[in-house]
Amino acid sequence: MNKLRPNAQEALRDVSNGATIAAGGFGLCGIPELCIAALREMDVRDLTVVSNNCGVDNFGLGLLLANRQISKMVSSYVGENREFERQLLGGEIEVELVPQGTLAERLRAGGAGIPAFYTPTGAGTAVAEGKEQREFDGRTYVMEHGIRTDFAIVKAWRGDRYGNLQYRLTARNFNPLCAAAGRVTIAEVEELVEVGEIAPEDISTPGIYVQHIIVGKHEKRIERRTTRK
Repeated sequence: MNKLRPNAQEALRDVSNGATIAAGGFGLCGIPELCIAALREMDVRDLTVVSNNCGVDNFGLGLLLANRQISKMVSSYVGENREFERQLLGGEIEVELVPQGTLAERLRAGGAGIPAFYTPTGAGTAVAEGKEQREFDGRTYVMEHGIRTDFAIVKAWRGDRYGNLQYRLTARNFNPLCAAAGRVTIAEVEELVEVGEIAPEDISTPGIYVQHIIVGKHEKRIERRTTRK
């Protein structure tokens, strides 16, 4: 039951070339930065990464992108990463753009054991091309598949050695969805607490979804700082 590991490299030791990884976070908020840095050092290649975005040019998933470790991104946003945009337009990386709500639901469905679902989002657009479509109550719906990945890397505020996780404010974002969608989930936390210290109603990700947990210091950069002149 003790899922605590000494460092991110140890927790990620089974990740190999060609793995699929779900990565929590939104922009630079709540990203698993310790796991990302460890994957950069491990130099695993040909990764398929499912995440809302790909970080920025010099931080977050952008580190893996710049090192050409990612061969495919499944995400909903490209805008803040120039290298991501360059590789996409240059045909150097495969990108599956998914509407943000659909991406969230695909991860949730995968974690819940639901293989597919119907959504009206994307009907009549390029998003629906090549996908099964059905009509319900006079409206067209597109079938989307749930997402399951080999691994998930997530970041939480607090956790215990059983893997129960508590997120803080908007850093919750995609993390619980990714944690459930990964067959093996590695969680990094800012603070490790005793089992029972997190109230049951404050646990967003139960330990049953987490196989490894690490604790460390986080840089927590601000993606875009706006100040008065």
